[in-house]
Amino acid sequence: MTTPALLPLSGRRLPPLNLGTSAFPHHRATLRLSEKFILLLILSAFITLCFGAFFFLPDSSKHKRFDLGLEDVLIPHVDTSKGGKNLGGFLIHGQGHDEHRHREEEERLRNKIRADHEKALEEAKEKLKKTRDEIQAEIQTEKNKVVQELKKKDSKPLPPVPLPNLIGINSGEPADPDIREKRNKVKEMMKHAWDNYRQYGWGHNELKPIARKGHSTNIFGNSQMGATIVDALDTLYIMGLHDEFREGQEWIDKNLDFSVNSEVSVFEVNIRFIGGLLAAYYLSGQEVFKIKAVQLAGKLLPAFNTPTGIPWAMVNLKSGVGRNWGWASAGSSILAEFGTLHMEFVHLSYLTGDPVYYNKVMHIRKLLQKMDRPNGLYPNYLNPRTGRWGQHHTSVGGLGDSFYEYLLKAWLMSDKMDTEARKMYDDAIEAIEKHLIRKSNGGLTFIGEWKNGHLERKMGHLTCFAGGMFALGADGSRDDKAGHYLQLGAEIAHTCHESYDRTTLKLGPEAFKFDGGVEAVAVRQNEKYYILRPEVIETYWYMWRFTHDPKYRQWGWEATQAIDKYCRVSGGFSGVKDVYSSSPTYDDVQQSFFLAETLKYLYLLFSNDDLLPLDHWVFNTEAHPLPVLHLANTTLSGNPAYR
Repeated sequence: MTTPALLPLSGRRLPPLNLGTSAFPHHRATLRLSEKFILLLILSAFITLCFGAFFFLPDSSKHKRFDLGLEDVLIPHVDTSKGGKNLGGFLIHGQGHDEHRHREEEERLRNKIRADHEKALEEAKEKLKKTRDEIQAEIQTEKNKVVQELKKKDSKPLPPVPLPNLIGINSGEPADPDIREKRNKVKEMMKHAWDNYRQYGWGHNELKPIARKGHSTNIFGNSQMGATIVDALDTLYIMGLHDEFREGQEWIDKNLDFSVNSEVSVFEVNIRFIGGLLAAYYLSGQEVFKIKAVQLAGKLLPAFNTPTGIPWAMVNLKSGVGRNWGWASAGSSILAEFGTLHMEFVHLSYLTGDPVYYNKVMHIRKLLQKMDRPNGLYPNYLNPRTGRWGQHHTSVGGLGDSFYEYLLKAWLMSDKMDTEARKMYDDAIEAIEKHLIRKSNGGLTFIGEWKNGHLERKMGHLTCFAGGMFALGADGSRDDKAGHYLQLGAEIAHTCHESYDRTTLKLGPEAFKFDGGVEAVAVRQNEKYYILRPEVIETYWYMWRFTHDPKYRQWGWEATQAIDKYCRVSGGFSGVKDVYSSSPTYDDVQQSFFLAETLKYLYLLFSNDDLLPLDHWVFNTEAHPLPVLHLANTTLSGNPAYR
């Protein structure tokens, strides 16, 4: 898993590695005045040569004339001495007149060249009078014009598509004043996080709240893409923070540019940027979000240019060159990355009418269906060149997690028509329950990891999302096992709450063991950190929606108070390095997923169920809500389940 220095990515995702970023220098097209003068002399000499050449042209009456684009007119020759009969010959009409006209044309052309020559000399003299800064400013102006023209070209209107029936995109105000007060507290925390990002990190991907400056990681390449702005938009909208939402929209409209020489994570950019932009579009109806999402998706498509169609982990947004993480099992792609594209890509095809996005993710599904799975489990690594599994490591936490989540959510998003996805989910969960889920000596249900033929009795914070997934997938389970999976979700929620409750700060560690007398406690120092992760709170929210057991709101409030007490600083919110220390040190990063997921799930936990009801909305793995697509409105007929 990760080390304190190797801070994480968002939501369901692989543990990040600090691989560094590449810096691409920005070259300015600048000319020194001496260079400018030399170019001017060359240009003047060339024009003078052309001008002089016309005075020494051969006489056009003796030689073939210079082609001025005039054509001789041929007419039949009639010999009147023969009674006016046509003898079939031809004469060149008005030959003497034409020669005169040709001389006039040549003189006019000479005059034009002379005038252009003099004009060029005058312009050059004016250029030489300007300072270096003025010349650079002119060059920059011309570059900006080209960029604007390219943007206009990229911003061609998309075909009109009827929006799905959108229900429950605002309100959710609870009647209970105590619950309302807690919800307002969460909103105040969001405002604190946003305002400080707005002041100290605006346009950067994330915020360093103690240093009070921008922050980024290698998953975003070397570009300032405003990840926090895009990730936070839908949270701002549902909280009614519309002024802040408009600030974010204006920045995206004017500054979010994907034609940059930057290598990014396909998975992270998909779930945070495409997911965030699509959710903002559906909630607000503002076309700019849809247009930007489609532009970005086009930049990700070259990642699929592999022998198998399994995408690379990273792609350069400008060149389209892709590659995989160096540490990932002999150049393999990662299950949780290439398996977490379906929701966003189906919506892209729905909104554009272009099946390319849908076809890409369905191709991945078809390939996985053909492959053998050891013990019915999906290994975390797949080589995109050979189409073979890498090392046999299976996890419902980092590297595997959101693949299973998206199988279930593909079914839900299709209005439960994509039965193929549901079958794949049910098969996978049965294998997980058989091989990975165990009870500790103290009675805590946990999900371990399968490594090299044996079960590692350790569970990650990322894995805690699974409690909510089991509850979400309970309805529609095989063999009337809905009650069983709802109970399994409750047991996972309880275990993850214990991992919080057994720390000094009442915040959960990155990973915790179930060995001997140690249960739900981190053992290694590099697993004791909390970086504002959402997965436990996410499970509380799903369990609240399906059971209305008040303990989930109570547990959520405990987490809210702990975050506000130990992670809040004057410049925003920061992760902490040791949840078992009474005086922890900060990691000085306000993750974008804190605004996208953690605060959103807390706000929903203290809202009524009519805010983003689950029979109309499905949340992507970054907590961006996308509407259920009633397939009668779509053209996604590649899968028999959609027909």
